[in-house]
Amino acid sequence: MAIINCPSCNKTISDKAKSCSHCKHEFGDISAEDIRRKAAAKRYKAMQKIQNQSMLAMLLFIIGCYFAFLGDFPAGKNGILMYNASIAITIIGFIWYAINRVRITLIKRS
Repeated sequence: MAIINCPSCNKTISDKAKSCSHCKHEFGDISAEDIRRKAAAKRYKAMQKIQNQSMLAMLLFIIGCYFAFLGDFPAGKNGILMYNASIAITIIGFIWYAINRVRITLIKRS
């Protein structure tokens, strides 16, 4: 008897179980190859989701840079506020992108 991860909820169960005790997912006559294929599909979907978030973060970074360095802000308090907001958007986009790249690296290693 071996311990495997449920392809539906990813919690540990026995390989002899007919259904998951956590999520009640029915296995029937599922093979190890089917379990591996479902895990690979789940990993692929997670990777796509993180890559989409990376693209949004890059877009946020580019928009922030554009407004911070090429924006024509009015003089006074409103101009300073708009400039600071564009710098904040640039920093948030950069940090979000860096975090997503680390997440992608960790998924590829597993």
